[in-house]
Amino acid sequence: MQQVIIRAEQVEKYYAQPSENRIQVISPTDLSISEGEIVALLGPSGSGKSTLLRMLTGLSTPSAGQVFWHEKPVANADVNVAIVFQSFALFPWLTVVENVEAPLKARGLEASDRRKRALKMLDTVGLDGFQTAYPKELSGGMRQRVGFARALVVEPEVLFMDEPFSALDVLTAENLRSELLELWQKKTIPTRAIFIVTHNIEEAVLLADRIIVLGRNPGHVRTDFKVALAHPRERKAAAFTQLVDYIYKVLTQPEAQPPAPPLTPEGRPVRDQRQMHYQMLPHARPGGIAGLLEILLDHNGKDDIYRLADDLAFEIDDLLPIVDAAQLLGFLKVVEGDAAITPTGAEYANSEILRQKELFRIAAVENVLLLRQIVRAIEAKSDKSVPEEFFHDMLDEQFSEDETLLQLETAINWGRYAELFDFDASRRRFTQPEKQENDSTVTSEIEA
Repeated sequence: MQQVIIRAEQVEKYYAQPSENRIQVISPTDLSISEGEIVALLGPSGSGKSTLLRMLTGLSTPSAGQVFWHEKPVANADVNVAIVFQSFALFPWLTVVENVEAPLKARGLEASDRRKRALKMLDTVGLDGFQTAYPKELSGGMRQRVGFARALVVEPEVLFMDEPFSALDVLTAENLRSELLELWQKKTIPTRAIFIVTHNIEEAVLLADRIIVLGRNPGHVRTDFKVALAHPRERKAAAFTQLVDYIYKVLTQPEAQPPAPPLTPEGRPVRDQRQMHYQMLPHARPGGIAGLLEILLDHNGKDDIYRLADDLAFEIDDLLPIVDAAQLLGFLKVVEGDAAITPTGAEYANSEILRQKELFRIAAVENVLLLRQIVRAIEAKSDKSVPEEFFHDMLDEQFSEDETLLQLETAINWGRYAELFDFDASRRRFTQPEKQENDSTVTSEIEA
């Protein structure tokens, strides 16, 4: 049985507000990291991946719950971890070897011992001969190698990595992933477990023995499962593709209960106990939704989301909100990682501007509770005007202040485009546009 190194028990992170409400970043969560495994943590932007990493390492104290290191509270334990960051975080005034020596110097090691260990680690990560170079002389990939060497030179029991390859070009990132995996499998490095935060699904499936996918608002574990694929893993293999599609499905259907992973029936997805009243509107503009639908039409109405993002040179975190928005409006469906345009979506993409607005208007009222409530509230007022603060207060019960403002901004963009309402920015009020006062289409949809 694998020994548990780090165990989080009902940890959560929240920030108190002057009112009785609080901003919940991470809901109560159980999580463990065991000896001999690479754990990958995936999730959309804003799901609290880095916050959770900081709590597990002891850099941040949970608002509630506790983190244990070999079953001792981290506050009372001799925690031995290291972190590799996305931004390299090297000291520009120090040479390569001096950068690697820095954590050993902080631990009080003698100069000769520091130099010996630093040179050995630089040789391990393929930087022998660059000891006296400065960071500005190195490529991005070489600087990240220095980051790896600096983290590994302290011989951490658990190595944490926060988006370590995202700042690198595709080929350099692929090379570093392969080298890291080789060092791990050959036990060239003393690390007993690796925990990597990433937004790259293929990267997680390539590296990890176990994958955890977070949901957001607040952050919570949606699924946690072992990857039953032997190394080396082939991207084009059916089992690999099936697992990638499964994770895309979990990410692109945030309100659906995820099924069991296709390769590990014993995996136990965690049910989201928090019942959403308002849908969380994806922060996408109508123009982006229209553009996505037009591209899908050119691809015979269906395409793999990952391949689509790659073709468009998009980060998946940039494309997913547009996909989510189109799906919410009923313009496309996402099945097993494939986005397929619906008949309504095809009509929208093929229509002139006025017809597009009409279709968007009908879809928005039918599928988006917040927009439906705004229109109904305007209709109910004799002056056909409602203060933004009214909806701000309702949203604030469910979302953080920052997210509440983003939700209102998205609702205003969609409502204005669909001509559901006007918005007076100086008075912060929703008002009914004159030409919509007798619009039977909108009225019938709302009443329905």
